[in-house]
Amino acid sequence: MATAPRWLSEEEQRTWRAYRQASTLLEDHLDRQLQRDAGMPHVYYGLLVQLGEAPGRHLRMTELARIAKITRSRLSHAVARLERNGWVRREDCPSDRRGQNAVLTDEGYAVLERTAPSHVSTVRQAMFDLLTPEQVGQLGEIMRVVAEGLQPSDANADLPWLR
Repeated sequence: MATAPRWLSEEEQRTWRAYRQASTLLEDHLDRQLQRDAGMPHVYYGLLVQLGEAPGRHLRMTELARIAKITRSRLSHAVARLERNGWVRREDCPSDRRGQNAVLTDEGYAVLERTAPSHVSTVRQAMFDLLTPEQVGQLGEIMRVVAEGLQPSDANADLPWLR
């Protein structure tokens, strides 16, 4: 016998819809800024940031997919585009002959350095300038709780970035 769903209360429904609208608008806003200023979508910028922060400016492709929370197929497509731009290159992984590393090139690092100031300014204007310091702290805590609650503890979980 199936149990009845726990429907959202009016307040939960308002909160859920506000979250969906804000997250969609924010992602679109950031995507448009990066397309205009750097000719790349937000997800590609995120990949460059991860590589730029990694030791030696390189990561295994599987690790980059895990960090970016995207499928390996989508990552492969993104890296191919970034390679065509000269911003990333692939190298064989010395510790695993089947694996590959994505490496941020000097040109890619220069694009990141050139793009970061306007991107941070856009993030600040679109989000943090609208919030009080207390709200920033609350939002950070809320997002950490949600992320931790959604992160499976099972190493064999069926996650898109493991496919």
